Amino acid sequence: MCTRLIVFIAKSLALLMLSLAAPVALAQNAGSITGTVRTAEGKPIDYATLTLHHAADSAVVKTEFSDASGAFRFERPPAGRYRLSATQVGFVRYWSEPFTLSTNGLALPSITLQASAATQLKEVQVVAQKPLFERLADRTVVNVEGSTLAAGNTALDVLSRSPGVTVDANDNLALRGRQGLLVLIDGKRQPMTGSELADYLRVLPADQLKNIELITNPPAKYDAQGGAGIIAINLKKDQRLGTNGSLNTSYGRGKYGKFTSTLSGNHRREGLNLFTSATYTRRNSFGIRNTYRYFYEPQGDNPVLDGTSDQRNYLTGQDHFLIYKLGADVNLSKNTTIGAVLAGFAVPNPHPRGAGTNTSTFYDGSGQVQNYYTARSTSEGYNPNITGNLNFKHTFANAAAGSRELTADVDYARYDTRRLQSQTILPELGNLPESTITGDQTSLLTIQALKADYTQALNAQTRLEAGAKTSRVYSDNDVLFENTVNDVTTTNLGLTNHFRYDEVISAAYLNLNRTAGKLNVQAGLRGEHTYAVGKQVVSDDNFQRNYYQLFPSAALKYTASDQHELGASLSRRINRPSYRQLNPFRSIIDPATYAKGNPNLRPETSYNVELTHTFKQKFTTALSYSITRSPITDVAYPETDTTTVSTYVNLTRQHYLALTFTAPITVGKWLNIYNNAVFYYIHFEGNLAGTSLNKGRPAFSLSSNSTLTLGKGWSGELNASYESRQQVGYFDFRPFGQLNVGLQKAVFGTKGTLKLAATDILYTSPLRATSLYNNYRQDLYLRRDSRVVTLSLAWRFGNDKLTAAGQRKSGAEDEKRRAQ
Repeated sequence: MCTRLIVFIAKSLALLMLSLAAPVALAQNAGSITGTVRTAEGKPIDYATLTLHHAADSAVVKTEFSDASGAFRFERPPAGRYRLSATQVGFVRYWSEPFTLSTNGLALPSITLQASAATQLKEVQVVAQKPLFERLADRTVVNVEGSTLAAGNTALDVLSRSPGVTVDANDNLALRGRQGLLVLIDGKRQPMTGSELADYLRVLPADQLKNIELITNPPAKYDAQGGAGIIAINLKKDQRLGTNGSLNTSYGRGKYGKFTSTLSGNHRREGLNLFTSATYTRRNSFGIRNTYRYFYEPQGDNPVLDGTSDQRNYLTGQDHFLIYKLGADVNLSKNTTIGAVLAGFAVPNPHPRGAGTNTSTFYDGSGQVQNYYTARSTSEGYNPNITGNLNFKHTFANAAAGSRELTADVDYARYDTRRLQSQTILPELGNLPESTITGDQTSLLTIQALKADYTQALNAQTRLEAGAKTSRVYSDNDVLFENTVNDVTTTNLGLTNHFRYDEVISAAYLNLNRTAGKLNVQAGLRGEHTYAVGKQVVSDDNFQRNYYQLFPSAALKYTASDQHELGASLSRRINRPSYRQLNPFRSIIDPATYAKGNPNLRPETSYNVELTHTFKQKFTTALSYSITRSPITDVAYPETDTTTVSTYVNLTRQHYLALTFTAPITVGKWLNIYNNAVFYYIHFEGNLAGTSLNKGRPAFSLSSNSTLTLGKGWSGELNASYESRQQVGYFDFRPFGQLNVGLQKAVFGTKGTLKLAATDILYTSPLRATSLYNNYRQDLYLRRDSRVVTLSLAWRFGNDKLTAAGQRKSGAEDEKRRAQ
């Protein structure tokens, strides 16, 4: 393995160095961009935020701020075609038309910002906020910061209400109906999928979020992981000069209480930025999981009912934890910046715990009771983690070449998990004794990653991006199950296990972006080599993966006129199994249901194509198609005549076709409505438990979010969503929806915000699903504490003047989503 890795890294770095050196002689240096920002009355606007975007994809190039006279200047950005946006609190965002920057520089016409309808004059202070949803060229942005619906809620709550995003009964995230997403938080890939990722997002307060980006067809610079696209969650980072901070406190009440408080601060001066934050959360919750199962005896084409079971589970949970982060950015020179970030998740005593009650009734084919028992379960978890990042950024000051930038990241992460489970079964029929099963699981996961990226303008119309990355993930998992009957305890050899997983992924990419008149072309190629070894110490059932794959991507955008813009994109992507999905360990759901991983899972690969049309830079229509080989899906199928196992399998093939409409509507100066509709069809092919799957179902997803400006510092939001009936593998999900409302008021001048929000007010979000096989049917009902009313208060202190602050993205984005 080491020899292959060294050879691959050497080839990747050689390719990268050639790509860095070759374009230097071809590049041209651009001039500066200057301009002024004024009010409608002609007065200069101080500290307006000016953002330079690539015209092709609206990607941010650089941010500057206007001075006291309203003037701004971008010093020698890369030559190319750009758009400029301008914002200031209390004004409507301004977007320029696309323009080309040459070597002679460019003086833009004076920019006039129109006062927002939300502007409230109090001495010289104004109040406003960004629109909740923004549609850019290649992504949808959800501006969580300042939203009333963020008050007291979690990241998962906000994400599930975002356009096109759904969460199924097993906590799998889907975008436009497709599963297999790459989730990034501040550029870092999260080491989780399914229920573990959902649990993490449930404990991440929405008040910490700045925005969420939904990217359906990412370019080659992103990791190839995530066949359905990328969800990038960006946390807040204070950009004010001097010493500043904020305090956010909220209390919500559903059936149980939920308290969250966050204190953050930073000290920023020229050449140095220090920042820190800490969040404490204490939440109580409940869950209902009811399962009705039918077992059939095969008899030709007409299976005969052999028996049924009715299982009712009620779970309560208590957790509290501390999330912390501290870091620094240091400008070594005008062109060089280094930074460091340390973040962690601490679990103080008492550790998070849960308790559950179960009643199970088993019937024969005629409906007569054959067995009946109750069960009590307990669980306790302890999962602290710590992550560290060192980053470097250098802009080459070379007048003989176009603007060039080199960034590098070194990452380390450690995740510890300790999980205790117990379940006691109390038979209600016959003279069977009481029995108890206990589980003790310990896991250690480490991630190491090294990444470098390089960007250079070859000329006024062409930009080159190149990079390389290598990462190593090591996971060691040990679990011991014991049975106790009549005070005698023995080891359960069928459930006890020890699993180790070691994975190395190395990658390199090239991406070229060129603009010719009204046409923009982007093409990229990414190569990734994967070497992985899994070992089951107890059963000696091992596996090895060793493969190299190429992931091409391309995109076209044609600006036909000011009214019409056309686009097309194509990419090949991969979705590797998460480390948890590969882990063969079993966990207890209830006395007749287990969950486990599947070490035989293979990666799924997909080709994705999308055609888009944008009208008036607002209304978007997209037609998408993808074909996925060996799609990974979760299933629940019978293991015996009375028990069921929940796991993951590869199907044969998946076809996906979708039509997406996005329609933002403005009514006067007081109402903004963002509407999103996705109509899609997914067809699955595969075979499991003797049942052939060759079916699909048309489905649709609707969402609408209204933002109201009520005057005198008051504003409100109304969010509604609906998911139709849909087919996901062997699961048939019933329709569900949500209605959420929020109201907020500016207090303490502009320093504070008081918010009141209510989620799922009609209590219409339970998940119902049916899983059907030739000899088995399962009906599932799942409900959580989703109807919650939350009151929150945010208070900001310190200096209000802003300065530019870039967001760091680490080199371990891909690995941290798949771990555990």
